[in-house]
Amino acid sequence: MTMQILTIGVGASFAFAALVALYRVIVGPTILDRMIASDVFVTTLMLIVGAEMILNRHTNTIVLMIIFASTSVFATIMVAKHVRRREDLPMKQEEEEPRV
Repeated sequence: MTMQILTIGVGASFAFAALVALYRVIVGPTILDRMIASDVFVTTLMLIVGAEMILNRHTNTIVLMIIFASTSVFATIMVAKHVRRREDLPMKQEEEEPRV
């Protein structure tokens, strides 16, 4: 009985965290807000998979957790490079303009 209550509580917490993260991914307002929210969402998915492994006492889905983690890291790096390029672009155009 206690284990069922804990499982329902943990499931509800994960569902709430996932929904809040998805809301922030959709609403934004900036790309950095969306990236942080997607990191939170992927981390929540990893926690769900980990909790499932604990409840069912197996390690079959560790590969899935590694895929989630690597996807999240690569996506964060790509967004960081994109944002850096966008921030550098106006500065280069200003420097190239002739001064009068």
